[in-house]
Amino acid sequence: MARYDHLQLLRLPERLPRRKNGGGGPPPQRNPRGHSDRLGQELGQAVATQRQRRRPDAVDPSLILRVQMSGPLLEEEWNRVGLTVLSSDEDRTLVLFSSNDELTEFQRKLDAYGQGVQPGRQNPAFSSFIANVERIAEVAPRDRIGMRARETGLVDVDDFQVGEAYTVDIELWDLGSRALRERKIDDIVRYAEARGAEELDRHIGPNLTLVRLQCDGAIARALLSIEEIAEVDLPPEPDLLAAQHIDDALGDVPDVEDLDENAPLIGIIDSGINDHPLIEDIIVGSIAVPDTLGTADDHGHGTFVGGIATFGDLRAQLGAGELVRHARLCSAKVIDHTGNFPNRRLTPKLMREAITGLHEQFGCRIFVISLGDRTKVVEGGKVGPWAQTLDELVRELDIIIIVAAGNRQPRRGMRIEESVTGYPGYLMEPENRLCEPAGGMNIVTVGSVAHGNGLSARAQDNVGVRPITEALEPSPFSRAGPGVRGAIKPDFTDIGGTLIYDGPTASLQGGEVRPEAGVMSLHYRPVDRLFAARSGTSHAAPLVAFKASQILTRFPDASANLVRALLATSAVAPPESVRRLAPLGDTAGRALFGHGRVDAERAAFSNDSRVILYAEDELAIDHFAVYQIPIPELFQTERGRRTIRVSLAFDPPVRHSRLDYNGVSMGFRLIRGCEPDMIFEHFRRRTADEAPFPEMEDRYNCKLLPNSTVREKSSLQSASVSFSRNIRGYGDNYYLVVRCAGGWAGDEGQQSFAVTVEISHEAEVPIYERLRQRIRVRA
Repeated sequence: MARYDHLQLLRLPERLPRRKNGGGGPPPQRNPRGHSDRLGQELGQAVATQRQRRRPDAVDPSLILRVQMSGPLLEEEWNRVGLTVLSSDEDRTLVLFSSNDELTEFQRKLDAYGQGVQPGRQNPAFSSFIANVERIAEVAPRDRIGMRARETGLVDVDDFQVGEAYTVDIELWDLGSRALRERKIDDIVRYAEARGAEELDRHIGPNLTLVRLQCDGAIARALLSIEEIAEVDLPPEPDLLAAQHIDDALGDVPDVEDLDENAPLIGIIDSGINDHPLIEDIIVGSIAVPDTLGTADDHGHGTFVGGIATFGDLRAQLGAGELVRHARLCSAKVIDHTGNFPNRRLTPKLMREAITGLHEQFGCRIFVISLGDRTKVVEGGKVGPWAQTLDELVRELDIIIIVAAGNRQPRRGMRIEESVTGYPGYLMEPENRLCEPAGGMNIVTVGSVAHGNGLSARAQDNVGVRPITEALEPSPFSRAGPGVRGAIKPDFTDIGGTLIYDGPTASLQGGEVRPEAGVMSLHYRPVDRLFAARSGTSHAAPLVAFKASQILTRFPDASANLVRALLATSAVAPPESVRRLAPLGDTAGRALFGHGRVDAERAAFSNDSRVILYAEDELAIDHFAVYQIPIPELFQTERGRRTIRVSLAFDPPVRHSRLDYNGVSMGFRLIRGCEPDMIFEHFRRRTADEAPFPEMEDRYNCKLLPNSTVREKSSLQSASVSFSRNIRGYGDNYYLVVRCAGGWAGDEGQQSFAVTVEISHEAEVPIYERLRQRIRVRA
């Protein structure tokens, strides 16, 4: 099949502010005096409680309130009365911060509202604000206990035992400037150290403030009462499986082909990479964070992951009698020989140092993190500091970070036989949600499908040994989305192996025990064995990195957003997974394989009957752009299924304490059958004295699936529309409208993004040349 370069999308020149939607409905009906008095009493009680608990030596005392809203969150109104929103949840709960206890302006508005309807007015003063406030309280100490701690039974303050030692990660609220947060963290550490605690590490990022302490349970109890502390939790635990080498001798291996010195570079954030004879010449450098870990892989996980990142499907290559590498490697070792993070380092800080180190020293732009915190799942649509840090780095450094979805034994290893009889239903259990940091927004998250049923010829003769999957069905250990704010996660899926049920031992066995059930890669002790086998989403993630590197080979200057958009455009849902998950409903597929399995060939090249047009661009906040898409006559009229697929990738600023995690949102619509002037007039912002915006008939709007409600929760969006009838009546040009909406990040600055449009025809009709000619004429 012919291979062609992708084509450029043409943006029409107008750059206009977008039209904004109106707010919510009217506030609840209240008794103004009664409502005002109750809120005043609740506020007074919350302030008094915090004053009573406050340490007399505290630096810059803070007032932290928990407020329940019945309608819109009204962040601007809270700002006007001197309160800053620190956190927001799905149940419309806000956590608010004030640098003093007076709240004079809020008290004034409460009193004015309590006066009721005044002459000449229809509603009490400030009713749209005060009537939407349901209740006011303090943040209780038990509310500061994190998920990992709760999972171990530490659900209340008294569960921390006096006389018992704990290692805890403490997160402060995002109270403002770095200098203020430094003073607060110094104050808390001094308080804890004066009572026998030891500071192990601290991290102060753009919006994230963390400190790790080793302390007695009595100190942990006291920390839970400090206003500035958002959360006290136990440290993350990496989700790793130990590799076992393959027992069977593999015979002589083919010679390894040389790799261009300018080939893309993939950074492995893991247990290190050893100088295996098949990759030692393409390892450009290694670091350790901290340095005391050393760079050697004495665990095995990192070398295995690195082998997949450069070889891809090693088993298939060996079967074909060749060994071809596609990417160079660099390594940051962040876990020790036991598979754990260093106890004295905070995980978000560890990640920032490792990624920035490889980026600055070697110019690495693709990173694989096949690690996850099995003790913390995405809960309530929110993620943690680790995910936020990775999302920030994607935006700051223009890099691609690829993360494994995480693993979970079916039914947590209980009722082993149900791993066979209950498949695939247990994959959608709440306990099987993505684990930290896989729920992040700007990172690429990868789930796993099986390469086959995992049975060897010997095992097929044993009736007690049962397969769970067939080829390209979801792996029985893969975790399910959605991600933060309900985003489509995982983004993609790829081969990660499977499990089989071993009746004689009443156990589940993966590639670590039965090589046929796992993915093949490099053993970390090549003097013992060249190869190993494993099962896990950890091994699907580097396969996507392997494919991303092939896109960078074709587009070495591409932005990270363009690479993500091309990955999404090429991804196809495995039909085998679709069939197997069909009884679980429409959402199961999205939750387990996202946009599908990436096809590197489709991502990197167009062909005669399938053309990708793309643009790398930026938009001012609350503006929109219109792109013209030429539609060849053959596409309009030639019989057969025709599809237009649009993918959008952007990298918004993020804060994990907020329900509106991303500070900027984007979306797109595909319009046909009308002129650009009408589109601009429909979407542009209007002044108060202008006529209402003109409605756009539904027939002009292409019904892309998934719909905007589903896809616009994500920073990587992909949707398509297909046609089987003659569509000549809609004209020779379609128009893609891309919109950028500001949130808590404000309305200043620009948001970078990339957009791709794939036009394909199932019949082999030559639409590429028609499109190329039309684009040349326009240029």
